[in-house]
Formats: sequence, structure tokens, C-alpha cells
Amino acid sequence: MVARDDLEHGQARVNDTKLHYVTAGDGPPLVLCHGWPQTWYEWRDVIPSLADDYTVIAPDLRGLGDSATPTSGYDKDTVATDVRELVAHLGFGDDRIALVGHDWGMPTAYAYAAQYRDEVRALCVLEAGLPGINEDGKTKLWHTRFHGVRDLPERLVAGRERLYLDWFYKEGAYDPSAIDDEARDEYVRCYSQAGGLRGGFEYYRAYETDAEHNRAHAEEPLELPVLALGGAASFRELPIRDMEAVATDVEGEVVDRAGHWIPEERPAYFVDRLTTFLDDAA
Repeated sequence: MVARDDLEHGQARVNDTKLHYVTAGDGPPLVLCHGWPQTWYEWRDVIPSLADDYTVIAPDLRGLGDSATPTSGYDKDTVATDVRELVAHLGFGDDRIALVGHDWGMPTAYAYAAQYRDEVRALCVLEAGLPGINEDGKTKLWHTRFHGVRDLPERLVAGRERLYLDWFYKEGAYDPSAIDDEARDEYVRCYSQAGGLRGGFEYYRAYETDAEHNRAHAEEPLELPVLALGGAASFRELPIRDMEAVATDVEGEVVDRAGHWIPEERPAYFVDRLTTFLDDAA
């Protein structure tokens, strides 16, 4: 098993931005797309096991982590194209990838699969919904509305990043201890950097554009295998319901003893569930 300290870090210029990424292992490509307020680091406990069978690619998405923070391009079709170009940059442009997306990584992963259907063999999504699909109050979440306001959230949160982000790590969890102080320090380091807060909030500000894109993508349902997981203490069936609206081959599960942070709260479960799904989808 690859040790966490042996993960390889790199940077690549793709799609007119610069992405930081982590790779590990050898085998067919498996791409992990993180969410907010996290970075590639949310996968730290699952990458070593997954790397036994796959080449794991875990980027910091546009504007997040140690990637560049451009002023535009936060609609998920564009973010997905960033990731696709990174996959090609790493030498897997001719491979059909397995793709995982959590939180904002979910609509990013869906946008990847919907735009580049012949390049994705299986899709796993965690703990989010798709803008524009089954709209049943998603935009009424307080932080979705707050983060969507231009400029104001950055001004209010700047200097209080730890206080603000800690609220999400606690309230979104079944087991708040799963995101320990070391992980919180790493996330806060990234979101406290110049542009870090803005980059994260821009994902929310692209909501209406994402909704328009998703409704167009959904006119042709995905036919690849999809695994949708929701935490029992968080979104529950929402990821399953949204994926069933846009794909024809969906299996789903509500994950016991997990909230929003499944890869950190239930890492062993997640590795087993994902690898079983990918083996069946081969």
C-alpha cells in the first residue's frame, strides 16, 4: 500500500489555468473530484488503498487548494474540462476513466461524464445534488444563498476562516472528529490564501449557469454505471434521486453512520463500496 507521505504532487497548466494535483498507484485511471470547503486532501485516507489497483488522480479543482484562482470559469462544464485536460496531460487521454465526485465535485463529475461520454466508464457521486435537476428547495440552503452574493461573503469571513469553516465540518458530520485538527489546519491554510475564499464562493455563484447546462445534458441520459451515495445524517436520498433523473443505470445507498464527509467519516466502507462497484462495472 502506498504511504500517505509517498503521494506524488504536481502542477499542470491546463485549459488556461494551473491545477495542483496528487497521484498515486499504477493501473487504470481513477479521478477523485473534491468539494467545498475541502481540497484533494479529503481523499487522504482512501488514496493509499485505492492506489493498490488504480492510478489515482486527485486534483485541487480550479480556484481551490493549491490550484490557481482565476476570476472566471467556475461553471462545472468548464471545471470538468480542466480535469479532462489534466487527465490527458498525465498520459491517460486514450483511457476510459472511472470518476468520483463529492459535494461540488459531484456536478463537476456529472458534467465531465455528460460532455465526454465515451471517455468515462463508471461514475460515483457523493453527497450533493445537481443544480437544475429536481429543484425542490436546494437554493434555500442558507449558505448557498449567502455564498452566491457577490463580494460580501469574502469580506465577512476573511480573518475568521477557521471559525467559519469549522461550523461546516461539525454541522455536516455524523462524527465531527473525522475531520481532525490536522485536516482542518490544511483546509483553512488553503482557504485563507489570496483568492481562496473567492474561489470557493464562485462555485455557488455559477449555480444558475450550472442549472442551465445540466438541464441540457439531461436531455440525453447517461447510460454508464452510476453509484450514488448519501450520508444518513446529511443528504440521504438526494444524490440518488438526482442521478436517477439524468442516468439510466443507477445504484444508490444511504450510508449509515455518515454525514456529509463520507470519505473521512467512513473511509474503509467507501473504499470497499467503490472498488466493488468498479469491479462490477468493468
